[in-house]
Amino acid sequence: MRNFIIKIILILIAVMAVWLLPASFYIVNQNEYAAVFQFGKIINVEAEPGIKFKMPFSQTVRRVSKKIHLYDMPASSVITRDKKSMIADNFVLWQVTDPIKYFQTLNAIEPRAQERIEAAVYNAVKNAISSMSQDEVIAARDGRLASRVTSESNSDIGIYGIIILQTQIKALDLPDDNKAAVYERMISERQNIAASFAAEGKSEAQKIRNLTDREAAIKIADANRSADVLIAEGEAEYMKLMQSAYNTPEKAEFYNFMRSLDALKKSFNNKANSNNNNEKVIILDKDSKLVKMLYEN
Repeated sequence: MRNFIIKIILILIAVMAVWLLPASFYIVNQNEYAAVFQFGKIINVEAEPGIKFKMPFSQTVRRVSKKIHLYDMPASSVITRDKKSMIADNFVLWQVTDPIKYFQTLNAIEPRAQERIEAAVYNAVKNAISSMSQDEVIAARDGRLASRVTSESNSDIGIYGIIILQTQIKALDLPDDNKAAVYERMISERQNIAASFAAEGKSEAQKIRNLTDREAAIKIADANRSADVLIAEGEAEYMKLMQSAYNTPEKAEFYNFMRSLDALKKSFNNKANSNNNNEKVIILDKDSKLVKMLYEN
């Protein structure tokens, strides 16, 4: 009888163990927080993966993802400093960093977190764009505007135990009613800038041409001056040679004789001295050296 009672007790202990064991342990997966609640209050948060122990029945476990969440916000209208309306379309990357605050403020409900994120980002976008002109907003799309919005958004969202890792403006457009007018103004401004650049280019080109022409004129003048100097030197040298060649009366008389012959030859070759029968006619003064030369010979 005693052995039978012992077996019954052991069986009951085994059944109790099988029943209590699953309620006493829980598993924490990678990329998640596990919050342990007791009587509705958080008593522990496990962040490391593995098998963990809890009190059966009196303690419960709720899980929150550590992963980065993407929230695509609805487009919203904002006004620039110069009273221009623009449509901003954003998306946000966010993550839970403090699961205790996340449970206490939002009860770890993701749609509630998205509501708070949307409000914080919208206020940051509105504040940033309202402090800038439309041209400044367009110029700040290189990343400066997104960085500012991300920083300002986090100043309002930290109390919920979450952080906004990145805010990106995927579209920043104009309302349809004034889009055409703004585009025309932008095109006109760009055309004015292009015309200014073209005028500056033409002015610089003319300066370069004027400088080149002046340098060319100076070089040509220098070349002509050098040529004149060489010609003058050559003529001077020629005269020296002539003086050296005809430095006696006999040589001088021969030189004058040859010059007279050359002059007579040129006269015969002149068409103005020809008559209709192609005969050469020369009219000379009686005291001309050519006449004396012809008569003497």
